[in-house]
Amino acid sequence: MAQLDYSTAVTTLAGEDGDLSSYKGKVLLIVNTASRCGLTPQYEGLEALYQSYKDQGLEILGFPCNQFGRQEPGTASDIAEFCQINYGVSFPMHAKIEVNGADTHPLYVQLKAAKPGVLGTEGIKWNFTKFLVARDGTIVARFGPRQEPATLAGDIEAQLRG
Repeated sequence: MAQLDYSTAVTTLAGEDGDLSSYKGKVLLIVNTASRCGLTPQYEGLEALYQSYKDQGLEILGFPCNQFGRQEPGTASDIAEFCQINYGVSFPMHAKIEVNGADTHPLYVQLKAAKPGVLGTEGIKWNFTKFLVARDGTIVARFGPRQEPATLAGDIEAQLRG
C-alpha cells in the first residue's frame, strides 16, 4: 500500500509554508474544497467529524481548488472568512492548489496514484473528493464528492482504533 510522503510541502491559508510532518501519527481526511459549489454544505459535516474525532487523533486537511466550474475564485482571506463565518471551520485549511493537470500539487499526485477513482481513473472528478490516510501514513481509501462526511465515521473510527 502506498504511503504518504510527510515531507510534501504545503502552505496554510495564512501563507505559512511547511510540510505534512506535523501530522505524522494522525488519521487524516484530505479534501479538495470550494466555496461556491452545490456540495459546499459538506463543510458542516466535515467540521462535525472534526469536532467528534480530533481528540482521538483525526485531522481534516482542506485544500481549496478552483478547477471545477471556477467555484473557488476568492483569495486566501476570502476563503478563510467564508469557511469561518458560514461553517465555523476550525480544521486546517491550506492555500489554493490544483488537483488535476500539469500543475497538480505533489500531495494530489500521491493520493491519486495510491487510490485511483472509478475504472482506475486518477483524475479528481469534482470538489469534495476525500482521501483517508491511516496513522502510519498508508493511503487507505478514496471517497467520491457526493459521499456525505457523516457516512465516513465508521471508516474513520476503524483507523483511529488502528
